[in-house]
Amino acid sequence: MDLRFTANNGIVDTAIKDLLDLVGPIRHRSIVREMIIATLKAGQENPEKADLKIMCGTLKEMRYTSKVFSAYRDTRKITVFGSARTTAANPLYQMAREFGRQLAACGFMVITGGGPGIMLAANEGAGIERSFGVGIRLPFEQKSNSVLNGSVRDITYKYFFNRKVAFVKEACAVALFPGGFGTLDEAMETLTLLQTGKRYPIPVVLMDRPEDAYWSGWMSFMKDHLASGGYIGPNDFAFFHHTHDVDEAVAVIQRFYRRYHSLRFVGGKSVIRMVSELAEPCIGDLKREFADLIADGGDMVLSGALPRECDEPELAQLPRLVVDFNKRDFARLRQLIDAINSK
Repeated sequence: MDLRFTANNGIVDTAIKDLLDLVGPIRHRSIVREMIIATLKAGQENPEKADLKIMCGTLKEMRYTSKVFSAYRDTRKITVFGSARTTAANPLYQMAREFGRQLAACGFMVITGGGPGIMLAANEGAGIERSFGVGIRLPFEQKSNSVLNGSVRDITYKYFFNRKVAFVKEACAVALFPGGFGTLDEAMETLTLLQTGKRYPIPVVLMDRPEDAYWSGWMSFMKDHLASGGYIGPNDFAFFHHTHDVDEAVAVIQRFYRRYHSLRFVGGKSVIRMVSELAEPCIGDLKREFADLIADGGDMVLSGALPRECDEPELAQLPRLVVDFNKRDFARLRQLIDAINSK
């Protein structure tokens, strides 16, 4: 039988409806129906058991991730990356612990990879009640760190790609301490997602000790080889902030949410939700400063909630800045958010 996502599948759709009714309250039934259709089509089309196992494992891991994080949707979380090899005697370890402590004191929760080193330090600082662990199953034995072991907020993944989704999807900011291949991989993936608009804007802070040059050396490489060669644009450096100070790092994250609340794309418009309204005279200044990111014939206007945002009634009261964004330079969109926060 040739199953289709949009067309009627006759008795198959009837059977799926009966199954959903039998199971009990199912939210967003049309989406669940498509998931079931996708599963049936995979069984029809894929002769390789390994392919089906990857699909099955991915779905189960993503489902469990949503289950664990769903109870904390209203709490902002910071993902902290850094080396698992950093010892407790290293000053970076003390920085990461203090960073976690300050984040928790400001009402944030902390997400780490659940391992030792910088991850353990950040979890120690935040404490078990404000910590998540997003671990990975490796060929060698690895347990969650002493803070997270046994916690309901400790998740272990088989697949790196599911883990990476959790790290960035659930975070309202990312902090990177010095580390190895994994840390650099996460740094570049986060920046790639921000640059391409596949992740809505979030602050990224690069943490060094005052006497160290780990991230400043990395930034020099970016300038001397990527920017100078035209592989990235000059505005792309707006995606991250380099600091040697824990207080400054926390302040950068807090400042990002001073007025800005969240972003949603509605049709061809970028809807910036704010916790407080901008004064009307500010709009003219922003339109002139950011004219390059407004689509031809477009505009930037204050607004209330748009009709298509009715599925988020909890945000209906927030004022909006609606921008006809040309979707060419997401670094400039990030700079617009910084400008909104400074008004």
